[in-house]
Parts: sequence; structure tokens; C-alpha cells
Amino acid sequence: MSLDIIELTRARESRAAIEKLYIEMRHIFNSGSYSPSNISGEVLSEALHTLRPEIYGSITDMEKVELNGLVYVMERLPKGIEECRFIRLISDEGYSSSGFEVIIPAKRRRNCYKVDKDIMLIEVTRGRSEIYDILTHLTFMFNEAAKIRLHAFDKQGNKTKEWEQLERLVEGEVKLDEQNRDLAFSYLSNLLGRTFEQTKQAYFRFAETAPQNNGLFHIVYWLGKVAHAAEFNKEPIQISFTPTLRDRIGHHIHGEQWANNIKKHLIEHNLIDRPIHIISANMHSVMNSLCAVSALKEDFPKHKKVADIALELSKHNNRPLNSKVRLHAESCGMLLLPDTTGTNLAVQIFDTTLLDINNLPQEVKADKTFVKETKPVIIVMDYAFGEQAYETMDELLKPYQNKKLQVKSISIMGKAGILHGGKGDLMIPTAHVFEGTADNYPIENDFNKTDFEGFDLSVYEGPMISVLGTSLQNRDVLAYFRNSSWRAVGLEMEGAHYQKAIQAGAKIRNNVSSDIIVRYAYYASDNPLITGGTLASGSLGSVGVKPTYLITTKILNKILNPPAQ
Repeated sequence: MSLDIIELTRARESRAAIEKLYIEMRHIFNSGSYSPSNISGEVLSEALHTLRPEIYGSITDMEKVELNGLVYVMERLPKGIEECRFIRLISDEGYSSSGFEVIIPAKRRRNCYKVDKDIMLIEVTRGRSEIYDILTHLTFMFNEAAKIRLHAFDKQGNKTKEWEQLERLVEGEVKLDEQNRDLAFSYLSNLLGRTFEQTKQAYFRFAETAPQNNGLFHIVYWLGKVAHAAEFNKEPIQISFTPTLRDRIGHHIHGEQWANNIKKHLIEHNLIDRPIHIISANMHSVMNSLCAVSALKEDFPKHKKVADIALELSKHNNRPLNSKVRLHAESCGMLLLPDTTGTNLAVQIFDTTLLDINNLPQEVKADKTFVKETKPVIIVMDYAFGEQAYETMDELLKPYQNKKLQVKSISIMGKAGILHGGKGDLMIPTAHVFEGTADNYPIENDFNKTDFEGFDLSVYEGPMISVLGTSLQNRDVLAYFRNSSWRAVGLEMEGAHYQKAIQAGAKIRNNVSSDIIVRYAYYASDNPLITGGTLASGSLGSVGVKPTYLITTKILNKILNPPAQ
């Protein structure tokens, strides 16, 4: 059998596994609950084993606990979830005004509440993509918990010596200090089936977000303890969904409130009739690109480029200077709308007529006459999550009080997995292909490869794959999309959803002009086809600063100058 046929067969098996996961998750959600040990839980686990997502590394090796994947997952789940047997996914049901402490994971903005020692509530306000994300992480977490249990107890359920030592440490009988830490790493490495060095690295990676997790020793102990209780003490684990959540999913409740809040502010500040440019990005790059140089000219007199200033700010995480930029931006026409609707999407609105155009950075070029005559308004919305992109963009483009927004352009900047090159490189999509469906969206992208050449970054142009979740991607499927006639350059989660809303709003519902300008550009957060290059390997750090600000300034140059003929 040829190598191409083998790769194609593996890709088909993997795509079938993704479809099985998708179908089973919808079934579980509709049924209301499941347990990792029942049929539905086993279907999820088997499909995840067949899929072998790159981000979960050695998930199929029952001798080794996957540490990078565990770090990745625990950064996206609430602190203390490893202790809980009952995990409930809820809607916004009033817990924010209760006496329970709000727990926010290190790498996902979602409100969670630990009701008692056994019950964790996770608030879902971003739609089905968030549910798929959580269920995938939970399936992986309980898979690794089963491995820990097998290493911690013999077949009769008796504790191993390593487990007894870990128990003494976590329960407080022994204090972890410099003298005994290496000994503790040695015991733990045997429980995990990992090397001493791998265990040590995982410990320090958890320490980086220490306030928002309980640390490696605690997490391993409680995962093993809960798994043992479920197996031997008849204390099963249950994941459930509240009736309110099941009723609300798919009805745009949060997105509608969020969009209406933006439009109210436009009316209140007499901006509703002005030409509007929407940017989906982070909450710092547009603000810094427009205001940081003028705000910090005394602090960084030699820096005229915003990317240099941004790099300095990212190195030092300097809160006073960041606050200085924000206050200056507000004095120059920026409105900051913190989210109060549950979408977790903050918004900035810039009145460009109030900008200090004479003190823009070198990278940003503005035509003063054009800005003065057209008076563009820029709306920056934080990154959406999966299907939430459709909900929020669809609602934002709708008329408000019979008044249609004059949306001239929509620019999407995002992080994505790249299939060529490495971290920090750029991808310019020519289409969004929605994985697992027949929904494909060719786009007339106002950006092209030549816009970003000459900046010491590799640039790739071609179709992008919009996936159900980055946690579900494996090497075979991605290699198929890259090497086949699809010629895909990367993968992300929101592009097809955004374009679906834009095309519906422009070509079907007549909410915006049919000649609306769209721009998509992504920078690589990881390369899942390279071993050690997945999101689980760690954050971008300062590598992401240059591509972030390059894309941002290119977007602003398009908005602040007359359109090219």
C-alpha cells in the first residue's frame, strides 16, 4: 500500500472520529448528562483515542501521563475542578450575584463556581463551540486520571509507595521545600510514567499560572483520588447541563444584548450615522497603534515605532504605563465598553476625528483630509470563540431602531495554527473551509500576500480550515488539507462563522452594503504538524508582538486612507 493511500486512510479515520465526537456531544447535551464511565463517556474517549489530537500528545499511551496536554487543559478549566465529581455546565443563571467565589481559568474567560467540595459549575455563554471545548478537555482530563489511578493503586486497590508519599505531601504531613523537592519529583515521575526532567518542567509550567491552579502535585493527587473513588467506592463522576442552558443555546441571547449595547453607545455619542469599520482583534494593539507613541513620548523618546513600544510593554508587563496609554486613548476619543452581557467580549469605539494624528507611529499613515471629511468610526471587538463569531457579528450588523449601520469594512485579525512555517508567520486566507460540512466560503480579501512582504516574516496565502476545536486536530487530517487539492495554509475556529454572518448580512438580509470590504489576516500561534510545536508547548511570548502589530497597522492604514482604486 502506498504512503499516500495510508495517509488518506488515516485522514478518513480521523475525520470519522471527529464526526463521531461531534454527534455524541450533541446527543449528550440533548440528553442532559453523562458519566465518563458510561456508554457516552466511552464513545467520547474511544473517538479521542482514534483521533489522537496533536495537542494531547501521548493520550493513547496508558503508561505515560501526557503532561503538556495536562498543562494546556488545566489552564482552560477552573481551579479545583480536579477535586470534583459533579461538573455542571450552566447558563448565566444568577450566580454572579451569589456568595460563591467566581473562579476564572488562566487561559479562558469564563465564570466558574465551586459550590462545595464535590460540585463545580462552569458558565457557558459562548455557544456550542464552548461546550465542545469543555467536553473535549474533560474527556482528556479523565483519561489521564485513569492512567494515574493505574499507577497509584495495584489491582486489589492497594496504594503504591509513590502514591503514599504523594498523599502525605498533599495532605500536609510533609512540607515541600528545596531539600525534599527532588525526592518528590522522583516519586511523582514514577506515578506519571515520565522522566524526572519532564516532571520538573511540568511543575514549573504550572507554577507560571500558580494563583489560577493548585499545582502539579495537588492536581495529580486529586485526579487519581477521584478516579479511584469512582472505580472502587461507587462514587461516579457526572457531567450535566442545566435545563436553562439547554433552552438558551442557539438563541443569540447574549449576542443580541452585546450588540444592542454597542449601538446604544453609538447613538448616545452621535456616531451611529458615521462610516463604521469593525475590527476583531485583541484589546491592546489598535489602542497602542493609535495612542501609545503620543501617550509615552516622555517614557520612550527614542522609540517612534509602536511595535518597539509594544515589545517593551510586553517585556515588563508595566501596568502604570499601560494605564497611561488607556487614559490617553480615552482622552483622544476612545470609548471602552466592558462586557456586562456574558459574551466576555470587551469593545472599544474610536472616534477618529479626535485622534492625535500628528503623533501617530511611523507604521501608521493617515490622510488627514480623508479622516476629516469622512469621519470614520472604528469598533474593536475582542476575539470571539468558535460559533460565537457568527452570533456576535450577525447581531452587530442588524439595524437598530430601524436605523442601518453604515458598515464600510470588517477586518479580522487572529491567531491560528499554521501548516507551513512556524510561530509568528502570517496567513492570508483566500477562503474559509468549514471542516466536516459542505459550508465553504470563498472571500474577496482586501489583503493579499504582497501587503506583508518585506517584513522578515514568512507569508502564506490560501484557504484556511475553520475547525470545531483546536483540541480535536490531528496530524493526518491536517496533512491531508495541506497536501491535497485543498492546499490549506492554516486552521482556526472563527473565520467561516464570521464570513457566514457577513455574507448573510450583505447578500441576503441587506443589513449592510453588498460592496462591504472584508480583510482577514492571521499570525501563527503554533504549527500542529511539528512535534513540540502545538499550543500545548507554551505561549507565543514576545514572538507574537511583531506580527500582531504588523497586521494591526496594515488594517489601520486601510481605514485611515482613501480606498485604493
